[in-house]
Amino acid sequence: MKRVAKHGMTAWVLCSLVLAVVIVLPGALGLERYVIVGDSMTGSIAKGSIVYARVVPVEQLVAGDIITFVPPGMSAPVTHRITSVTQGADGVRVFRTKGDHNDVVDPWQSKFVQSSAARYAFHIPFLGFALAAFAIREVRMLLIALPALLISISLLWSVWRSAAQSVGHHGIGRHAVGARAAAAARVSEEGSEA
Repeated sequence: MKRVAKHGMTAWVLCSLVLAVVIVLPGALGLERYVIVGDSMTGSIAKGSIVYARVVPVEQLVAGDIITFVPPGMSAPVTHRITSVTQGADGVRVFRTKGDHNDVVDPWQSKFVQSSAARYAFHIPFLGFALAAFAIREVRMLLIALPALLISISLLWSVWRSAAQSVGHHGIGRHAVGARAAAAARVSEEGSEA
């Protein structure tokens, strides 16, 4: 039992370290992270992947770059590839994008009002599913409760074993129960003879 608790805690600590590296380290290196929730980039970036992007000046973006942005009229970010960059009538760069798995270019034309945008650096396949699960309150509570439960069980197991060993060393325990059972059997035999 103690071994199971120990392995459970080791697994929990390792998972925590991996998640810390996946979440904290890229941020410290100036990268933003996004979880891919759609199939539009399948073939290049699978659904459930975590994409890490570096914020670069809009002037550095070229056709072929993968960017994460909020398209006009939408509220959620999209990660798509730039198919063309043109100059608008107002002198602002206009971007056309397309998901690698999509057959046609996106219906919108994007003009960035900010001076910078998130350009793809690398991705980690399927780890986004785990990251998305942590957004669920019950999952976070389980991640706190499970290690606490394992620690409690391990502690109770240790206390119980120590108590059992202590009782065994003082002549109480299995031998005492056996002696009582033998005495009860003798009384029973004497009663049946009479």
